[in-house]
Amino acid sequence: MGVMPIEELFPLVYNELRQVAARQLRSERDGHTLCTTALVHEAWLELTKLHRIQWQNRAHFLAIAAQAMRRILIDYAVARRRQKRGGGQHVTSLDDDALAIAHARGDDLIALDDALARLTVLSERQARIVECRFYGGMSVEETGEALDISPATVKREWALARAWLNRELRS
Repeated sequence: MGVMPIEELFPLVYNELRQVAARQLRSERDGHTLCTTALVHEAWLELTKLHRIQWQNRAHFLAIAAQAMRRILIDYAVARRRQKRGGGQHVTSLDDDALAIAHARGDDLIALDDALARLTVLSERQARIVECRFYGGMSVEETGEALDISPATVKREWALARAWLNRELRS
């Protein structure tokens, strides 16, 4: 891809960004105030603030975009929790396929984000893999390309990260 201005990159990956946003919003509560297009556009605004990043390739851009979308959804969940105190926290375990959280609620997303922050301290690479695979919906190969690691390393680290996050979310 070379060095491409973000203004030129956005139209090329817009449909993929919508898919990433739709995948992330599927696990949100019904009636979420953000729709797919709004989430893509909010993420786009965040990405335009990143002036020092040189986009390595499509996968790199999508990984960073997925991370931006995750942060936006976390901010919305935190704001909603502030407005609506109460209701016990219900954390669902992460499944073996793609860390899908079944019927995720705002509290689940916040608990996962907190656990992911703790994982980042232990292994930044594993946390980036979770972001690519879960939030970005990337394949093993795409994740390897985005992070410049082999697919075998992605598989190994993905299994470790998933097990660690399951343990954290259950405790």
